[in-house]
Amino acid sequence: MNGLRSAVGFLTILPLAPRRASDGMASARGWFPLVGLLLGAAFVGIDLLFTPISLLFPLSDTAIYQRPAFPPLLSAALIVVALAVLTRGLHLDGLMDSADALLGGFTRDRRLAILRDPNVGAFAVISVVCVMLIKVIAVSELPPLGRVSALLLFPCLSRWAMLLVMERYPYVRRRGLGTAFLRGRGRRQLALGLAVALLASVALAGVYGIALLAAASALAWGIGAWAARLLGGVTGDIYGAVNEIVETALLVLMIALTAYGDPFALQSPLVWALWQAG
Repeated sequence: MNGLRSAVGFLTILPLAPRRASDGMASARGWFPLVGLLLGAAFVGIDLLFTPISLLFPLSDTAIYQRPAFPPLLSAALIVVALAVLTRGLHLDGLMDSADALLGGFTRDRRLAILRDPNVGAFAVISVVCVMLIKVIAVSELPPLGRVSALLLFPCLSRWAMLLVMERYPYVRRRGLGTAFLRGRGRRQLALGLAVALLASVALAGVYGIALLAAASALAWGIGAWAARLLGGVTGDIYGAVNEIVETALLVLMIALTAYGDPFALQSPLVWALWQAG
């Protein structure tokens, strides 16, 4: 289980990584979607603290569920901040560096130099403000029906997106934060990650979950292709940017699906079946 421990230790602040940093790193990437599910479970727990359970489980009519709530925007902000804290801001840092490099550089060498530059530019600030703002508003507007599914699913699928980019596009540097994960590339890790992401998608959102998985995959593919064209490959910062952009896009898409499509789009088929049976 060194691979899973390495994935948790790298993607979160939890000190679960093996003592030797190299142990399990090559097999860690296949567990990325599962780590996303664990993060999603933490967000559900945080949401339970600040949101009336009647909003999370609206099919119940138990009187105890009527406790008062925090303002929706404040609850959403706490979840988004928790996401940044639990991941050490790792992916946000990648987004900022990638925005400066891809949008501010005009040659391949200049873009790669910007990725190594610790200074923050205008594109970095703009990108992180936009992403955080959209995330907070989107989480605050997640519908009661399917809110739990959404909070579980979006970090899972965004980490699947990172795995897809890792497997699909070459790493541009010989050494870097992402190189340890790329030893022994093969279909096994991709298949494991896809299995976790697909099972979670179907269990939590049914057919719509498959559509969200496809959307996350397509967006990751596009970002990876764009970055590879400009840089000659991808870097660890690009992985972080993919995660942040896909997370944000999925939250917006979830709102669109429920607001303009089917209000039950994110209702878990398993939960629905259990409720009907009860």
